[in-house]
Amino acid sequence: MSTGVPIASGKSEIFEIVLQFMPDWIQIPVLILVVLLVVGSWVFKGKRKLDQRRARRQGQAPVMAPQPAQARGADFLGPYAPQQQPQPPQQPAGQPSGADFLGSYAPPRGQGEPSV
Repeated sequence: MSTGVPIASGKSEIFEIVLQFMPDWIQIPVLILVVLLVVGSWVFKGKRKLDQRRARRQGQAPVMAPQPAQARGADFLGPYAPQQQPQPPQQPAGQPSGADFLGSYAPPRGQGEPSV
């Protein structure tokens, strides 16, 4: 049986309960701060979208912040990070690779790679 009153979400109920425990003189500044945070996040997102749109129109790559998944622990060590050069995967001699079965469609081999 529906009463016609929408059920509040859990977050809003918790927010109301916390707000009711505060004195009246603190409730208004807290509400103002929450509203400012929400509006500020909307403004920040809108500005970022506008900057990306302008960069696309001008043919520039948009400036993106590095994602945390792309960083490694050695990136934060600065001069103490070990210097490693990326190594290409080595094929054992005598082992056929996928390109051996492509025939004329295979990409050209590099200078250091043996032909089979």
